[in-house]
Amino acid sequence: MATESVAAPGVGVAGPPATVKVPDKGLKRNAIGYLSNLVIGLASTAPAYSLAATLGFIVAVKGVGVHAPAVLLVSFVPMLLIAVGYRYLNRADPDAGTTFAWSTRALGPGLGWWNGWTIVLADVIVMASLSDIAAVYTFKLFGFTELGGSKAAIIVAAVIWIAVMTWICYRGIELSARVQQFLLGAEVVILAIFAAVALAKVYGGHPAGSIQPRASWFDPTQMNFGDLVDGILLGVFIYWGWDTAVSVNEESEDANEGPGRAAVVSTILLLLIYLIVTAGAQSFHGVGFLTNEANQEDILSALGKPVLGGVFYKLLIIAVLTSASASTQTTILPTARTTLSMAAWKAVPSAIGRIHKRYLTPTVSTLGMGAISIAVTVPLILISESVLADSLTATGFAICFYYGFTGVACAVYYRHELLKSARKLLMLGIVPLAGAAILFGVFIKAAIFYGHKANVESPPIAGITLPLWLGIGGLLLGFVLMLVSRLYFRAYFSRKTETAPPGLLEQPVEHAPAHF
Repeated sequence: MATESVAAPGVGVAGPPATVKVPDKGLKRNAIGYLSNLVIGLASTAPAYSLAATLGFIVAVKGVGVHAPAVLLVSFVPMLLIAVGYRYLNRADPDAGTTFAWSTRALGPGLGWWNGWTIVLADVIVMASLSDIAAVYTFKLFGFTELGGSKAAIIVAAVIWIAVMTWICYRGIELSARVQQFLLGAEVVILAIFAAVALAKVYGGHPAGSIQPRASWFDPTQMNFGDLVDGILLGVFIYWGWDTAVSVNEESEDANEGPGRAAVVSTILLLLIYLIVTAGAQSFHGVGFLTNEANQEDILSALGKPVLGGVFYKLLIIAVLTSASASTQTTILPTARTTLSMAAWKAVPSAIGRIHKRYLTPTVSTLGMGAISIAVTVPLILISESVLADSLTATGFAICFYYGFTGVACAVYYRHELLKSARKLLMLGIVPLAGAAILFGVFIKAAIFYGHKANVESPPIAGITLPLWLGIGGLLLGFVLMLVSRLYFRAYFSRKTETAPPGLLEQPVEHAPAHF
């Protein structure tokens, strides 16, 4: 293992101070500031959409019930631990390829390529549920309820949403950031109003079936361990997306520090949002209401009228719609930058690395992501009895995989620094490795649980459940493609692993002036 960092192909490294050189991919430098990083990280998780799409399924997991807040609390732990790993890896190497670039350096080109594929896989699969929700909630907003039950209408609307958000990403990172600030602002305000009104009515009006929040709801020790783990895969999904804040690092001010710090802060803010809204949602009518099949895939909409009443219930529809559309956009962003980075590292065809001369955005990567998303979304909506549940579960496998390897990469890359201080041992080694261990454990447990057809709504295909086909099958396909790619991209696959240059973390970081 080399003790001196080597830059990406074609980029030289010279003398002190110890640093890692990131290849210039043509992206617009210093285009967004810390606030935009934080907004993108939060918006990418789509809080309203994630709650609407996932809360009912979490509550329905055997043994969870009123302890959904506990599941979200425990699910937050590996997310925070991995976010710390992201921060320190980005501190060393602010490459838009994030996990692809970092695992290539630390773990070798084989795992690097496979992790790059996995990021793309997760993003493509989740686009089906995002665009499905965006389509359904568009019809709800304008009162076209019959269209919301038509697969043909949903497919048309989903394709339009993907196309519109692809165009916004194509037009530039600044436009993307401004759109995100507007969408996230509206979403968070509406969620806060919903939670406040729901809890006020529970304590003041005692709606039918309502239950007042209890401390035991937040205590994971009140649950069976196996039931807790089954719920965590869905809980992991609900937090996923904050890493988009890091994927735009090359377009950010304070590229080494700002995006990584935003990733950590966004996970903490998400925890607060989720716990408050979940407590309000399950308090209002009890968990039976949330697990009712008529409400399970549409929790916030189902609660909208009884909580807010009148026309104000449409605020929740707007919140979920803006959330899903915002996340559709911010799902395209990291995928396009991952594949752009892979092209810059000569791990995929160079054409994928083309940049628009005016907008300074990836062209082939962005438009390609939109096109592939449409190609996957249309058949998935057609064949799946529950596109929402199946895609959420399948995406969870990919999330656990590449987040977990990011934690491993952090410890391996900084391994020569671990014994230099107790803080380094904790923050560079123990913390990210603990996050990785939790996520890999959840992966294995979930593969067993969702491998049984009784735990999946859609019928199995050739005896294998759809989440396993999409999630684990997609990972295995990526492994095969990685082996084939070795024949065509020999320069990349001949790279040697690296470790952090000595003294890298002690180097001062130049901070640019505030830019929002």
